[in-house]
Amino acid sequence: MSDAADQQHVVESAPDPRRGERRAVVLVLGAIVAYALFKGVLHSEDLYFFGAIVPSIILHEVSHGVVANIFGDDTAKRAGRLTLNPIAHIDLFGTLLMPAMLVIAGVRPIGFAKPVPVNVGRLRNPRNHSLFVGLAGPVTNFAIAGVAAALFHTVHHGGWWLEVLFAVGTVNVLLGTFNLLPIPPLDGSALLERLLPQSMWPGYLKFRRYSMPLVIGVVFLVPQVFQAIYEPVLRQWFRLAGLGI
Repeated sequence: MSDAADQQHVVESAPDPRRGERRAVVLVLGAIVAYALFKGVLHSEDLYFFGAIVPSIILHEVSHGVVANIFGDDTAKRAGRLTLNPIAHIDLFGTLLMPAMLVIAGVRPIGFAKPVPVNVGRLRNPRNHSLFVGLAGPVTNFAIAGVAAALFHTVHHGGWWLEVLFAVGTVNVLLGTFNLLPIPPLDGSALLERLLPQSMWPGYLKFRRYSMPLVIGVVFLVPQVFQAIYEPVLRQWFRLAGLGI
C-alpha cells in the first residue's frame, strides 16, 4: 500500500516538461514587445499583424495533421498536435522571432511553426495522399483569407475591426503563397517531389538540407524577391475584398 502511495506521489509531483517551454515563450514575446516599445517602432497595425500570424500558422499546421489523420496516419493525433493550444506548435524562431523582426523592420510578416509529424508510410495511398496533406496548409490559409475578404463586404464602418480583417487576410495570403513555393521543406515541394524523376533525387536530398536557411536568408536579405511573387496574389485579394489599394 505504501509503495503504491509513494508511486502515486512521484507521478503527481513530476515536473511538467512543457513548463520551461511556456516560460521561454513568454520571456521571448515579452522581450520583443519591450524592445519594440523602447525603439518606438510598435504601432497598432503591427499588433494586428502579429496577432493574426500566430493563430494562422497554427491552423496551417493543424490542417496537415487533420488531413493526414483522415487518410490513415494518426501520428500527429497521437503526438498531441491536433490541438489549437499554441504551446504545442510554437517554434520560438519561426512563430515569434521571425514574424516580430519582420514586422518591426516594416516588412510583411511570414513565419512557421513546428512541423506536424506525418508518417507517409501510414497513409492509405502514400503517393497521392501525401500531396493532399502537403497542400492542406496553404489551402487553409487561402480559405481564411477568403473569409476575411467576404467579411469586408459586411462591415460598413471603419475602425479596428477592418484593420483586423485586413491583417488576417494579408497574413494568410502571404503564408499561403510562401508555402506554395516548390522549395523544401515548404509545402509546395510536395508537388515538386511527386513530379521529380528518380534520377534527380540524390541531388534533391542534398539541396534539401540547406534549402530552409537559404529561404530565410532571401526573406530577410532580399525581401524584394518574395515581394515580386506575393504582390500579384495580394492584389487579387484586395479586389476580392473590394479594397481600392
